[in-house]
Amino acid sequence: MGELTMAIQALAIPDLAGKAVLITGASTGIGAALAVAFAAQGALVGLHYNASLEAAETLAKTIRDNGGTVELIRADASQEAEIVGAVGAAQKAFGRLDGLINNAGGMVARQPYGEWTSALYDQIMDLNARSVLAASHAAIPHLKINGGFIINTTSIAARNGAGGGAGLYGSSKAFVANVTRGMAKELIPFGIRVNAVAPGVITTPFHERYSTKAQMDAMLATIPQGRFGVAEDCVGAYLFLASESLSGYIIGQTIEVNGGQLMP
Repeated sequence: MGELTMAIQALAIPDLAGKAVLITGASTGIGAALAVAFAAQGALVGLHYNASLEAAETLAKTIRDNGGTVELIRADASQEAEIVGAVGAAQKAFGRLDGLINNAGGMVARQPYGEWTSALYDQIMDLNARSVLAASHAAIPHLKINGGFIINTTSIAARNGAGGGAGLYGSSKAFVANVTRGMAKELIPFGIRVNAVAPGVITTPFHERYSTKAQMDAMLATIPQGRFGVAEDCVGAYLFLASESLSGYIIGQTIEVNGGQLMP
């Protein structure tokens, strides 16, 4: 266990204990780090996964072995009915739902705009954009009961136009960023706070799948802090936004976590 992970687990945020939180895309990467961190705060964690069953089961065992409460929930986030079902499964498992973290997403494939296809557009938007709308819509009635939060994962690519064939992905994340602002306005009268986190270049399976060494080297050269981020670097922002006591007057905001690569 790294020093950063131990430091995160040592944090004490009392108002997260006992809260039921669904984290989509939580079997690996940022989502997995979030599942561990929220469970360490005493939250009841709905751990959503799709294809990565083994990773999800291993993570769930780790959480339980450390005294945490977790429910595994499988769904294809790109299928509206399935991600809506995942929200219902989390609420049923815990008898309540206090928070939703829309973290599931992916690039699907790199495709320059000059080679644009409607098929890839549909895949990217269903996974990254429609899933946020569908999951949030399903969660809102539950979140209205006691108030709560929605945190969306957007990306640095939403602000800088992305690159290397990732434009459609970046555009889908820009959609999520604007949805965050619109939802924040609509839902705060019901006590539901909506915000977002925009990770920069984080060393997760995402970049192992979609980025070449040359692309990674080029991105590293643009980061003032001189290193790539790790999943745990993002965790503090999500915990902060989830806590009413820490961020109760913050809505519609996006916290950039990128080592200084983008300073809006």
